[in-house]
Formats: sequence, C-alpha cells, structure tokens
Amino acid sequence: MATSNTTSYSCITDLGEGKAYALQNVIPLDGRVSAYPGSARGFAPSNCYLLCEDSGAILLDTGFNGHRRSLFDQIGSIITPDTPLSIYPLRMNEFMSVGNAAALAKEFNVVECLARSPDMDFWLDFEVEKFGPKSEDERIFPTTILGNELKCQVGGNTDRTIHGINAPIRLITTMWIYDEATRTLFSSDMFSHVWQDNPEGPWLLEDDDRVTTSAFVRSFLLNTRYWWIEGIETGPLRKGIADVFNRYDIETLAPGYGTILRGRGLVERHFSVLDEVLHDLDRSVVNPRYVPRGMER
Repeated sequence: MATSNTTSYSCITDLGEGKAYALQNVIPLDGRVSAYPGSARGFAPSNCYLLCEDSGAILLDTGFNGHRRSLFDQIGSIITPDTPLSIYPLRMNEFMSVGNAAALAKEFNVVECLARSPDMDFWLDFEVEKFGPKSEDERIFPTTILGNELKCQVGGNTDRTIHGINAPIRLITTMWIYDEATRTLFSSDMFSHVWQDNPEGPWLLEDDDRVTTSAFVRSFLLNTRYWWIEGIETGPLRKGIADVFNRYDIETLAPGYGTILRGRGLVERHFSVLDEVLHDLDRSVVNPRYVPRGMER
C-alpha cells in the first residue's frame, strides 16, 4: 500500500509473509531533521514496525505526531481494532518513539507497554491537563516490565520470540530488537544512513546501496548524533556490535529511519564498514577534538 500527495508519501513494506511490516512515512531532508546531517538533501522515511501473530501484535515505536493519521491508517489496514496490541518504544526520550503512544490507546486495543521501567503510561501521555502519577482508573495502559533476558513473545505466542538488545552503540538509551521469525534486526538509529532522491524510494534494497563506504559512514556518524566518537576508545563498541552480528542470524537491517537493507551479503557489508569506521576513529589512531556547532566532518 502506498499513498501520496504533494507534501507526503507513505507505504507499507511486508518484511516476511505477514509476520512483520514496516510502516513508512517519508520526510524531506532539508536541514531540520537531526537524524541526518544538516547538508543532507532528499528524502527518508520514519519507520515504525508492526510484528504480527493471529493472537496479537507488537508495534516498535509509535511515530511522529505529524504522521499520526497516516500511521493509524496503516496499522488499521493490517490489524482489527480489537486485536491485542503491545507497544514497544525503542528510545524512551525521543518523540519518534513515543509521541503517539497515548493516542494509539484511544483508537486500538493497546493492552500493554513493554519497557524496562514501571508506570510507562505516565511518561508517554502528552495529552493531559493533569500531570503526575495516575490512579488505577486513570491508567492508559499497563506496563509489562521486561526481565533481564529482555525476551518477549508476539501476541503471547511462545513460538514467536523477539530479543531485546541494549544497543551496543548509542547516544541515548536505545534498544535494538531481533525477530527470529523474519531474521530481522530492528536497529533504531543505527544503519540509518541510506536515503533517496525521491519520496517514492525505493525504501527496501536487496543489492548494493551505492553509498555505503567507510568515508561516507564516518561522515554520517560524525555529523549526526555520533559526533562524540572521534578519538574515544572504540574497542568496547566494536566488540558489542560484533557480538550482535555473531549471535543472531540477521538477514534484514530495519532502522528507525531510512532505507531497509535485505540480504546476508548486504548485512555483512554494513557491519564490516561500521567496524572499520570505529577502528579508524579509535584514540590510538586519531585524537579527540572539539566540534564547533554546525561543523561538518
């Protein structure tokens, strides 16, 4: 499904035989989107993901408020209003992850928020006049606190496990998710560097993306939220990322922004390039330096 007008474009991408869908709403890159360098021009989607079973679904991130109607129409084309829906924000302090959480509960059968902390309905409600802890009657949805293993089942189906991963490289508290059924790594704000010239995309690639080089990825990281990694000790970051790659059979990289990347060869290339960039940014190779506001590297 795709819809478009003069100012927006949206589409749904099936990531695996009805098991997982990318809900993609495209934004122009004009210097105002902090997930991309200020000089970037073109288009990139904001990606939310719906993981589905007959018994229920999980929504990874809740999208920007400006995409609410489009996003809700996308969800409503896949599940019914009474389908049990869990929401799982991957970045608790970023609006793209949490901005529509309370509104979702008014339109769909949101049964829980999956999180590491209690009382998430208090943190996710941006549409109230009275702020503060909620009584039982005022609760928007209950919180299901994830255990130390960070595993949960889609729709309570014990045959469909997803694995939460504390992102090994992050600026803010961030989760990655690995879905066994579709062999997809939902990588939040990492591997998000592939954008396109046209709002129509393509927003899923299965061959060479034609931009992923060490120089390009290095510049992308340093000109976005990873400005701080030049000259730090990157060994622990590299080990954590390698552990994810070696532990999980990843066939698809599904970032929170940008083009989805599919195919084992493409996945290997992106992990390899990221590792090379982090090696070359280690303090044993380069010195840290002050980064003036607006400086691009």
